[in-house]
Amino acid sequence: MKPALLALLCLLPSMTLAEQVGEVGVDWVGNDIEIEAIADPKVQGVTCHIAYFDRGVLDRLSKGNWFEDPSNASIACQQTGPIVIGDIDRDKDGEDVFRTSRSIIFKSLRVKRIYDEKNQTLIYLAHAAELTEGSAKVSLSTVPLYGTEVIWAEK
Repeated sequence: MKPALLALLCLLPSMTLAEQVGEVGVDWVGNDIEIEAIADPKVQGVTCHIAYFDRGVLDRLSKGNWFEDPSNASIACQQTGPIVIGDIDRDKDGEDVFRTSRSIIFKSLRVKRIYDEKNQTLIYLAHAAELTEGSAKVSLSTVPLYGTEVIWAEK
């Protein structure tokens, strides 16, 4: 993980920690695509992988806007073990699973979990949240529970 991103992560609390599992260099100025694994803290046996663009120092210097990364992200979530669901929020607006800063103050990247009870599916939504304006950049992944032995361990 880049030192600048690590410093920003230390400033803002997140629900769960992401583990970097990949990094792909995309150009000669140091821009990378970061790939991180995020375990759902309330749903054991589900892991999400999120990919996002991390601007390099040369790109930041040449374009200004030193303290901001793009909002784009892609997410894929899968069952990676026996599913044990804890005390999750079952409202239609769901709950944050992960949040990290994408700028010094105004923008964050969030992963939200929504439970679709009718279709027995966990929905994971990656989106940007911006203080000044909303963002239409979203990515969606689902984990079907149908046909899977699920343990509900609510407290």
